[in-house]
Amino acid sequence: MIKARYQKYELHFKQPAGTSRGVLKTRTVWYLFLEENGVTGLGECAPLPGLSFETPEQVEEQLEKICADPEPFINNIESIQNLPSLKFALESALLDLKHGGKREPFPSAFSRGEEGIPINGLIWMNEIENMQGQIDDKLATGFRCIKLKIGAKDFKQELSLLKAVRERFSSDQITLRVDANGSFDNKSVVEKLKRLAELQLHSIEQPIRARQWNEMAELCKTSPLPIALDEELIGINDRKEKIQLLDTIHPQFLVLKPSLHGGISGCDEWIELASERSIGWWVTSYLESNIGLNTIAQWAFTKNTTMHQGLGTGQLFTNNIESPLEIRGEKLWFNAAKSFEM
Repeated sequence: MIKARYQKYELHFKQPAGTSRGVLKTRTVWYLFLEENGVTGLGECAPLPGLSFETPEQVEEQLEKICADPEPFINNIESIQNLPSLKFALESALLDLKHGGKREPFPSAFSRGEEGIPINGLIWMNEIENMQGQIDDKLATGFRCIKLKIGAKDFKQELSLLKAVRERFSSDQITLRVDANGSFDNKSVVEKLKRLAELQLHSIEQPIRARQWNEMAELCKTSPLPIALDEELIGINDRKEKIQLLDTIHPQFLVLKPSLHGGISGCDEWIELASERSIGWWVTSYLESNIGLNTIAQWAFTKNTTMHQGLGTGQLFTNNIESPLEIRGEKLWFNAAKSFEM
């Protein structure tokens, strides 16, 4: 018989993290433990207020129910499909339990420490000088794919920042991605996409706010710059609705976050539907601690993609869980000689 318990944990950012929803200094997550026959499986539940479909209050309420009687939830995980961060935690804990509670939910060459995962270097919103310093640091470290959060500063300054990188490195040398987090207005977005495309960027995430399917479809059809959907996928958990979204908008890419977009099985379904339509995708972590990041990275590796993934957020916290995850150059590695320390 499986028993369940949970633990609340507050992560502290090393430096305030500028996002499209303000500046974050702390981050609350919940760890779900499933125990059976002396083995403990672990999963992380990490909703982000203001962006996640579920609220922290809903998460705690459901965690109490799971811990009181886990079997109904284990036998019907889809019952919490509209609570994706919780679904991800339960799926992760079950997979970890199944594989011996060794924090190896997806055994592979990655979890054995034999292969790394190429990742992008993420540049956080800040003053332009600070962002320039971040870029220099990432390039010096060996990153060849850089992703910048844009839309919070003056567009001309952001354009100059990108142009400076492109003048130093061609698109063959450095891949540039940008994420607008839906910040462009519908009147100026076409012109902004044209200006950005001149710099030979790889793609732009969510140029306009979500839930404007017709407007986004027109942009994906006419934009000189490939468009990736991110926030657009939040709350779309039904298969028929996923098909409707993809067939209406026809994006070039999807950016998948298991904590946000339906858990592991929900993202598997997004990948299946995207692949049928020749839509590209990559996986991104979502400010989880190293527990959630580990599961996401191990899962992403099994998808055999050669694209750079967005899995570098584990270095952001002062009190992250000690883990075998390491960034060497532009790759995330699992150092099998190390262990997790809760």
